[in-house]
Amino acid sequence: MQKVGILGGGQLGRMLLQAAANYPVETHVLEADDDCPAAHLCRYFVKGSIRDFDTVYNFGKSLDAVTIEIENVNIEALEKLESEGVKIFPKPSVLRIIKNKAAQKKYYSQHSIPTAAYSILSHRNEIALHQHLLPAVQKLAEGGYDGKGVEIIESLNDAHKGFEEESVLEKKVRLKKEVAQIVAVGQDGKTALYPPVEMIFNKDLNLLDYQLSPADISQKVLWKVEAIALSVVRNFGSPGLFAVELFVDENDDVLVNETAPRVHNSGHHTIEAHYSSQFDMLWRILLGYPLGNTKAIFSSAMINLVGSEGYSGPAKYEGLNDVLQIDNAFVHIYGKTHTKPGRKMGHVTVISAEKADLVHKANKVKQLLKVVS
Repeated sequence: MQKVGILGGGQLGRMLLQAAANYPVETHVLEADDDCPAAHLCRYFVKGSIRDFDTVYNFGKSLDAVTIEIENVNIEALEKLESEGVKIFPKPSVLRIIKNKAAQKKYYSQHSIPTAAYSILSHRNEIALHQHLLPAVQKLAEGGYDGKGVEIIESLNDAHKGFEEESVLEKKVRLKKEVAQIVAVGQDGKTALYPPVEMIFNKDLNLLDYQLSPADISQKVLWKVEAIALSVVRNFGSPGLFAVELFVDENDDVLVNETAPRVHNSGHHTIEAHYSSQFDMLWRILLGYPLGNTKAIFSSAMINLVGSEGYSGPAKYEGLNDVLQIDNAFVHIYGKTHTKPGRKMGHVTVISAEKADLVHKANKVKQLLKVVS
C-alpha cells in the first residue's frame, strides 16, 4: 500500500481524504492546527508547519508521494525529497513558478501564453512610472489569497493603496466572463479536461459567489480556453491537477489570470456532478492509475458558504434544514469550528438539466443558508 502525504489540512485536504477512502492508500497529513478540517480523516496526522524545512522533510522522507492543498509550503524541503526519490505532485519546479505571481506572469510571457499587460514593481512609488497600465489590478507577488493581497488602482490617486513589496501591476481587462479550466495530467503524461466553469463573483468580498458548469461560452471560445489551459500545463512538464483561471474579454479573446497547482474551489461541483471528481482524479494521478472520466452527469451550480458579516465565534448554520429540502442540493460543511466574516465554511452543489433551474436554486441557497455564531 502506498503512503501519501498531504501538506495542509484545510477543506481541500478534507475532501481529498474523503475520496481516498475508495483507494488502497495510507494517508498522512501535516498541518499546524490539530483541529483542522482534515485532521480526523487521515490515517496519520503530524502537527507542524508546512513552511518549515526540517518539518516538511522529516514528514515526507518515509512516504512514497507528497502533494499539497495550498501553495505556501517549503519548496526547498520538497526539492530535497524529490532528489531522494519521493514523488512530489506537482513537481517543486512548478511550485516555484506558481507560488510567486511575478514569476507566474514571466512564465506566461516566456511561453507566449496570452495574459493581461503587466509590469512587476518592487514598491508602490513605481506605479507612477506605469500609468499606461491604469486602471489596473495590483497583486502581491507572494502571500495573497482569496481576495487578500489585491488592490484596485483606478488612477494615480489610488497609488497610496499600493504595496510596498514585490507585486504585479496588471492592466484591467474589460471582462465578459471569468472561467476556470481544470486539467489533469497523469504520470504517463496523458491529459484530461473537465468542462470549463463560469465564475460569478461577490464584488464586495472579491470571493467567488457561485459558479455554473458548464460555462456558457461559444464553441470558438471553448476551443481557445482548452488550448490555452493545455499550453499552460504542458510547459510545466509535471503530473498533477491544475486549475487555470481565465478571462474572456469583450472581443472573445482569452487571457490567463492565474493557475493553481492543486484541487481547487472551481472544481467542488465535480463531487456530485461528474463521473470522476477532481479529488478522485488526483488520487488516480498520485497512485499511478488511469485518469478518470471528466464528463458531467448533469449541469451544476456550486455556491460558496462563507461566514456572514458581523459574526465571529463558534459556527452555527441557519437555514440548513431548508436547503436540505431542495431537490438535488448537496451540502458540504467543512468542519471548521469557528466562523468569521468571509471565511469559507462550506459549499452547496445543485445539479439540474436546466440552467434557469440552477440559477434559481443557487440564489435560493444563498438567501436561505447563513453561517452565524
